[in-house]
Amino acid sequence: MNLSFDPHYNPYPSRRNASYAARGMVCCSHPLAAQAGLEILKQGGNAVDAAVAAAAALTVVEPTSNGIGSDAFALVWKDGKLLGMNASGPCPQALDMDTVRQRKWGADDGHLPTFGWAPVTVPGAPAAWAELSRSGGRLGLRANLAPAILLAEEGHAVALTAGWYWQRAFARYSGGLPGLEAAQLAEWFRVFAPGGQAPRPGTFWHSPDHAATLRAIADSDAADFYSGRLATAICKAAENGGGFLRAGDLADFAPEWVEPISVNYKGYQIWELPPNGQGLAALLALNTLAEYQPGHHDDPDTIHHQLEAIKLAFADAHTHIADPHFADIPLDQLLSTDYARTRAALVKDTASDFRAGEPLSGGTVYLCTADSDGSMVSYIQSNYMGFGSGLVVPGTGIALNNRGHCFSLQNGHPNQLQPGKRPYNTIIPGFLTQGDQAVGPFGVMGGFMQPQGHLQVVMNSIDFNMNPQQALDAPRWQWLKGLEAELETGYSPEVLRALQRRGHRIQFQSDPGSFGRGQIIWKHADGGYVGGTEGRTDGCCAVW
Repeated sequence: MNLSFDPHYNPYPSRRNASYAARGMVCCSHPLAAQAGLEILKQGGNAVDAAVAAAAALTVVEPTSNGIGSDAFALVWKDGKLLGMNASGPCPQALDMDTVRQRKWGADDGHLPTFGWAPVTVPGAPAAWAELSRSGGRLGLRANLAPAILLAEEGHAVALTAGWYWQRAFARYSGGLPGLEAAQLAEWFRVFAPGGQAPRPGTFWHSPDHAATLRAIADSDAADFYSGRLATAICKAAENGGGFLRAGDLADFAPEWVEPISVNYKGYQIWELPPNGQGLAALLALNTLAEYQPGHHDDPDTIHHQLEAIKLAFADAHTHIADPHFADIPLDQLLSTDYARTRAALVKDTASDFRAGEPLSGGTVYLCTADSDGSMVSYIQSNYMGFGSGLVVPGTGIALNNRGHCFSLQNGHPNQLQPGKRPYNTIIPGFLTQGDQAVGPFGVMGGFMQPQGHLQVVMNSIDFNMNPQQALDAPRWQWLKGLEAELETGYSPEVLRALQRRGHRIQFQSDPGSFGRGQIIWKHADGGYVGGTEGRTDGCCAVW
């Protein structure tokens, strides 16, 4: 007998408890990916190995938000030190502003086209997996990718949230995408909509091409992706489709180890990666609020100050964030206490428009891991907008990103498109320390919601003393543009009206997906770890 029910209909509040672990923990947005990371821990791997395993598995079980063609960032706590990795790819050498002007791109919105080859940058995720496994792991890339390969070969039952976004993408792609011919979309439909339809929640889906590609990456330590058979396939697809990626773009790519940046927020160091990522925006907002004493989470004055701080932060972020190899970014001045006080002084009792750029939607996966030695990883990867560019390299299962859409086409802007340059990147892993001790990794994915999510999760944890699960479950707000913002329906109507009286053009949003999806692991005072996972998606804390 088959029971009849709507898997998306949840009229009653659901509660999750914080999760505890003594020997290790893997938190991510899909149970199978969390289990993949846990499996690697139990095989003798460490937090780095587990992060790579979970990240690769997410390309299989949640292709709606990331893929083998993603970029990636990581913060790694190991041996008492925090290290940062930037594995975001640059613009191809064959694409420049002369080409942009000739093709009249950006005339309407100042950006490259959303779909097709124009916004595709060099994928960085496979190189990130290889570099992390080499430099910080124990088991090697072949072992770390084995769970993902098995998932791709044998298939899995599609999860609820992934199925929802899969259906949305299918509906959109079925109507055609601007800048893409039907023939260019055919591979996406072959791989991700077998039988002419997208898999629904509970539907069995597998991808032999995906498995073969992951195996080639595993066996070659990712070299095949950047200089071998896979690289040839990517470049051939680009040339046949009028794209810009060439062999040299792929062969020249390598992840970059960078020094994380931080601010002190009420006795804790909040760590992010430096530009070209937008972690700077989260730090700017927290610095602005460092001397503010909030009432409670649902206090309209608290939300008002948070909204004003994030608007100020985005105004600076959209002015300064760019690839630091091409632009001089005044990080010391922006993150100074004096500058924070001047920005805080701009916050009045009513809403203001600080002329920041308008946030855009995105599709990303975030995960964090911890092991029995005290190592921890905060990791994030993304194709940017859902499946990304809409392009899938024939015969490989590689869905290519559209990260180049984040470039500015404005002459003289620090983030202006340039060959070999990395664009402003939305994805940001976070980390928390106190003194010289690690507290743990955290993150909230979701396009330009990410700094906003980081701000709220940090304040929930530090100002409002919430456990990791509470900090994620608490209702969120989201600034959209100008004076426009949204509240989750967990807030009361009275909070909404109080913010409207302050001049915020704010309304309720019933779709939880737009408010980001997060994970947290904190080091527990009595040993081991305590973690939380996102209730707005298929999140899971796998514990040991």
